[in-house]
Amino acid sequence: MTSTLVFYSEHDSFEEWSALLTPLLPGVRICQPHDVNDPDSVHVVLGWKPPQGFFAQYQQLKLLVNLGAGVDSLVGRDDLPAVPITRISDPDMGRMMASYVLFAVLRYARDIPAFERAQCERRWHYLHPRLPSSVRVGVLGLGELGSYAALELARQGFDVRGWSRSEKQLDNVTCVNGMARLDGFLGSSDILVVMLPLTPQTHGLLNAERLALLPKGSCFVNVSRGAIVDQHALTAALASGQISEATLDVFDREPLPPEDPLWALDNVLITPHLASVAIPATAAQQVADNIQRLNRGEPVLNQVDPARGY
Repeated sequence: MTSTLVFYSEHDSFEEWSALLTPLLPGVRICQPHDVNDPDSVHVVLGWKPPQGFFAQYQQLKLLVNLGAGVDSLVGRDDLPAVPITRISDPDMGRMMASYVLFAVLRYARDIPAFERAQCERRWHYLHPRLPSSVRVGVLGLGELGSYAALELARQGFDVRGWSRSEKQLDNVTCVNGMARLDGFLGSSDILVVMLPLTPQTHGLLNAERLALLPKGSCFVNVSRGAIVDQHALTAALASGQISEATLDVFDREPLPPEDPLWALDNVLITPHLASVAIPATAAQQVADNIQRLNRGEPVLNQVDPARGY
């Protein structure tokens, strides 16, 4: 029986992934859900946020490849069999994320929002540039993407601090770990970059009380998951000036509803969850290698635990 790989994503190109994977996986039929002839032939799903009930028909599923780093959408599902779940671990994803974070941090460190507002008013507005070493950047979460971003920020000369649940060591980054160190970490971040996975432990972690620990006038960047932050509390902090500026790529509801008050705040930059995405050209080989490892009875690489969130 021909083995079938089913592709599901509302944002990624089936045609591009199929064209790259087909020569790497001879004997594997690659299709979308509506083209599946025999559900029992489906051994692999390559997908991003399939709807509830999606996996129920695939009783012979052997591997799920998650099209991204976050696996929070796979937690608590009753239709997903106990199969290995892997994420794409691609240097290009790390590079893309680090470039977005660097853009956001540089924008605040160089006071670009102030110049944007001055330009709208046709007003010449000089602010003397600060040394990067005088700007304290806190990276909340030092996983694969967080570590990459922290190291890039350190390379640019910023005073980078990192927080993680377990102990980490990174060159030129002051690393702290554990919940007992979180409040102090937040209080020493002129610019906070949120890069945690969404887990039961991190859901709502940045509530009103913790946001209030940030230095008055600090800047906020979220490229992880919206549910890590109390969005109402964040909106209030931005409206009051407790947090002066924010770059937000993720939200508690996506797409962000048109009536959400964040849209109206001129100190917020909103982007539609695109800080880092899987790049087919560089990730296809990794996906194919894991499928071949599975077929040979070998352990797959980059396996994740949905209950832990990474």
